Parts: sequence; structure tokens; C-alpha cells
Amino acid sequence: MVARHDQTSDPELLAALLQARRGTAFFARKLNELSDAELDGDSLLPGWTRRHITAHIGYNARAIARLIEWAATGVETPMYASTAVRDHEIDFGATLSPIALRHLFDHSAVHLNVEWRDLPEEAWHHTVRTIQGREVPATETVWMRSREVWIHAVDLDNGAVFRDIPVPVLERLLADITGAWHTRGTDAGLLVNVTDRGITFGDTTSATPTVVSGPLAAVVEWAAGRGNGGVTAADQDGAALRQVPPAPKWI
Repeated sequence: MVARHDQTSDPELLAALLQARRGTAFFARKLNELSDAELDGDSLLPGWTRRHITAHIGYNARAIARLIEWAATGVETPMYASTAVRDHEIDFGATLSPIALRHLFDHSAVHLNVEWRDLPEEAWHHTVRTIQGREVPATETVWMRSREVWIHAVDLDNGAVFRDIPVPVLERLLADITGAWHTRGTDAGLLVNVTDRGITFGDTTSATPTVVSGPLAAVVEWAAGRGNGGVTAADQDGAALRQVPPAPKWI
């Protein structure tokens, strides 16, 4: 009989799985609060309705489940054939009836959770490949999913805010985002000051930086391109700027 609990005993991985499952439950709650008619409404992402967000989250679970199957069997099963296929899938999913769209989310979330639960301890370290071409251990899929469900729960524009996201998720999000900026060199001349954590990210070598400051949740909201409420911008001497600059591109 298949075990009905996670086969891994790694405490860090178990904590990460719990965070991803809580994020899935949070997304489910914000989705279920919406009426069928409200699914047609705009999300916080330009060009996407709430239908697109829901379809994306559903198909994302299926794609990550394919990576777990890859880790379990050793048979390569990519997330998607291509980014174009992924985009087409989302557009198609957005046209589903409300009940079918809700079932897509529910069933795909259960499927992924079962794949995670039943993955043997040693298989978590097997290498798989993301849609961006990164080779990562299967453990990375947990963060990939956690990031999606927590951020897109806010994108449903149904009352969820970045302050609802757990601090460990926010901290890793900010590290991911600022790390991507640094890799591309797009953080030149920019310092990000997280006032309630006493930490700074960005270009510490610039003599004339623009300093964006705010509490963690507000800074991550800005860095993720979701708005600038709660953050301020100043020059190197501390003089306030009239406008907060847009964050560099993340994804």
C-alpha cells in the first residue's frame, strides 16, 4: 500500500512542503470566494483575467507534477514542450466553463500533492529541468510552486495582499528577485532598504544610488512589479524623490 504521508524525513523539505500546501489552500480560499461571474473580472496582471490566473495555477501544478514523475522514474518529462505551448494552454484554460476551471485547479493541486507525498526520499535529489532550462534537484519544485500560489493569490485581486504572505516566503522572494537583477546587472545604481529587517540589497558600490525603502511586504510588492504603495525613494543624501522608480524586470 502507498504511504499516506510524505516519504521524506528532511525537516527543511517538510517545512517547505507545508508552506507550499498552505499557499495552495490560501489560493483556493481566495478563488472560492469569487462567484462564477467574477472569474471574468480583471486580475492584477495586465491582459489576464482571473480565469487566466486560475488556469495558469492549475496547469502549473500539472507541469511541476511532470517534473516529480521525472525524478521518480528517471524518464524525462519536461514541464512544457515550449513556452508557446504553455501560453496556449493558459489561453485555452481561460475559456473553460467555471466548473471545469475550478475542477482544473482542485484536481491538479491534489495530483501534485500526491506526487510529492509519494516521492521516495532519495529521489528528491534527482535532477530535473525547469522551463527556463535550469537543472535543479526535485526539491526545488516545492519553492517553484510555493512562489506561484502565494503571489498569484494576490493577483486574483480578491482582497489578498502581500502582507498575507508568510515572512519566509517574502524573504526568499526578495532574494530571488534581487538575485535576478544582480545577475543581469539591472540593479546598477539601485539600493533596496528593508526597514523592518535592517537589510539592504542592490548596488552597494554606487556613489549616487537611488534608495527604495519600506517594510518587507511593501518592498516585495514593489520588486515583483505589483505596485509601490508603502515604499519611498530617496537619493544618496536622503532627499525624497517625487516618484518611486519602477522595479527592474524580474521574470
